[in-house]
Amino acid sequence: MIKLLQTTAALSLLLAGTALAKEPDACRTVRYSDPGWTDISSTNALLKTVLGPLGYTAEIKTLSVPITYRGLANGELDIFLGNWMPTQTKIVDPMVDKGELDVLKVNLSGNRFTLAVPDYVAEKGVTSFDDLAKNADKFDHKIYGIEAGASVNQNMLRMIKDDAFGLGDWKLIESSEQGMLAQVGRAERSDKWVVFPAWEPHPMNTEYKLTYLTGGDKYFGPNMGSAEVRTVARPGFAKECPNLTALLKNMTFSVDLENAMMAQILSDGISADEAAKEAIGKHPELLDEWLKGVETLDGAPGLPAVKEKLGV
Repeated sequence: MIKLLQTTAALSLLLAGTALAKEPDACRTVRYSDPGWTDISSTNALLKTVLGPLGYTAEIKTLSVPITYRGLANGELDIFLGNWMPTQTKIVDPMVDKGELDVLKVNLSGNRFTLAVPDYVAEKGVTSFDDLAKNADKFDHKIYGIEAGASVNQNMLRMIKDDAFGLGDWKLIESSEQGMLAQVGRAERSDKWVVFPAWEPHPMNTEYKLTYLTGGDKYFGPNMGSAEVRTVARPGFAKECPNLTALLKNMTFSVDLENAMMAQILSDGISADEAAKEAIGKHPELLDEWLKGVETLDGAPGLPAVKEKLGV
């Protein structure tokens, strides 16, 4: 009898240890990056808000897109929520082919990403890429972009190098998302002409009256840069961290959700973390979808644990 009890106790300890050791220590801290884009800051914060109550730690680093992909390939980062396609095709597809990157999930679809102008410029006849060169002087031969190294900037530099649409003598002004939009705001206040990459989701679509330009399919993809955003991971992550991978494969977002969060961050001045908590508080049903089959780090059901911690 004593031997049976000892065996049962040992088995219980073994099972408990198995639950606790479901994922290795390397999975406890989730390392991912923010390239300085408010949409990715928003989705990063949503993930961080859920990771904490599950027992994980989020480690978010501010890194450019090229450095982010380098970090994923060499194992210095675990995931990236901002793989915009087809904009990043030239970076990502070769990495996937070489086994340097794994695609986990499309986390956002139904968005656009191409060059745009204010409506008052479109009303003067600029509605396509072909209309830019003949109005070059009004644009001062400039396209305003985001941070150096971003895939969209690389596409525009290639477009200029190719002298596509007669833009060979134009200059790309590289700045940042905030710097570019500040320039758009200044131009709009004085009715000056400006052209720049615009995308959804982003509160720029409600803050400014914009016209997305047609005809840039070769450089931005079909249907005005119709895009999807994917969650990608370092090689081996999905196998090493199955619980986290289940969460990441469940997590999808919407244009409306991200637009609302980004407006709070950019216009109201609240942090991405605060915006994420507010968003989940308003839409607790998101947790039901995101946490299907997901456990806490110690093996308990994830959904009730997260709802309790977040008070939703």
